[in-house]
Amino acid sequence: MIIGVPKEVAPGERRVALVPDAVKTLTQKEGIEVLVEAGAGIEAGFPDEQYLAADAKIVAGAAEALGADLVLKVQGPCERSGGGHEVDDLKQGAALIALLKPLDAFDLAQRLAQRGVASFSMELMPRITRAQSMDALSSQSTIAGYRAVLLAATRLPRIFPMLVTAAGTLQPAKVLVIGAGVAGLQALGTAKRLGAVTSAYDTRDVVKEQVQSLGARFIELKLDTGDSEDSGGYAKAQTEEFYQRQRAELAKHIAQMDIVIPTALVPGQPAPLLITADAVKGMRPGSVIVDLAAEKGGNCELTAPGESIVVEGVTILGNTNLPSEIPAHASQMYAKNLTTFLGHLVPEAELVIDREDEITHGTLLTYQGEVVNEMVRMRMSAARDAGGEG
Repeated sequence: MIIGVPKEVAPGERRVALVPDAVKTLTQKEGIEVLVEAGAGIEAGFPDEQYLAADAKIVAGAAEALGADLVLKVQGPCERSGGGHEVDDLKQGAALIALLKPLDAFDLAQRLAQRGVASFSMELMPRITRAQSMDALSSQSTIAGYRAVLLAATRLPRIFPMLVTAAGTLQPAKVLVIGAGVAGLQALGTAKRLGAVTSAYDTRDVVKEQVQSLGARFIELKLDTGDSEDSGGYAKAQTEEFYQRQRAELAKHIAQMDIVIPTALVPGQPAPLLITADAVKGMRPGSVIVDLAAEKGGNCELTAPGESIVVEGVTILGNTNLPSEIPAHASQMYAKNLTTFLGHLVPEAELVIDREDEITHGTLLTYQGEVVNEMVRMRMSAARDAGGEG
């Protein structure tokens, strides 16, 4: 089997699908050859020489890497800046594993199906015990939560910890994280280590103990959240009436904070609005919001995805790909997710697609010319009925 690793071409993407250590793990298996496009790992800090030392073959252009039996990417195939689409370089009957945004990029799923590619979406990895080491959403969210706090620290006009000095006492920064998933918990831990006073809010009471274990205060609002978590461990969307009451209650807490990091996302839907323009105006000048939901529109009403803006003295950061800003460790963690997944899909030197297996079935997006994931098919059908994409 030939495995191809092309250089990422999505704007701003600095990660690489496999790091040299991961390549070495794969090439040690008999019958597996790994092709890496020249320069694929440079921006993540992995030069071609390291891949050669790991027994990879360096190829000059993307076409050869994309023409492999199995292609590994970070971002899904996309249009190149110079023209042409990466999907067109995938060979008929090949396999692809990447972050394919299956609940949003319906056109890509259809294009992969038409190309006859067996594609696996890392976002669809089931949240079960034996798939934990394959969970790329969690690994990349860990990086995002850490990076969010560092960005906030560089923009806040004060330091995080309390200091007692000859020049007076400096009060600690107050940090609120909204959404205690993987990114939120990592943000809490990072802010605490820097010396901040931390708080968190989440609609799921089950995360209260995790929040408190990190030394943070768990904020409880007088709202009926009902069953706020789906079977996959993700937060469920709530009613608009619920969100209105939630925004009003949260605004009281937001006004007391120096840094707010909202992380709330619902798979396949725009990010819920949690911070209104009025709530931003109620914050102290110099405060910072790092919106981890910016890629899906943002949890803050004023967030400008991909931009940094200042409103009423409050800085709002709308970075849309924080893991790419720490590409070495983000790539290392993603590569570990991939190699573990490959250990499942490629036990020897041949791809095994067992559609009865929960992990394979859950991640398989397109196969034999069709979009086969049931959840994605339902969303595509709903989009067609609504006159949207798909």
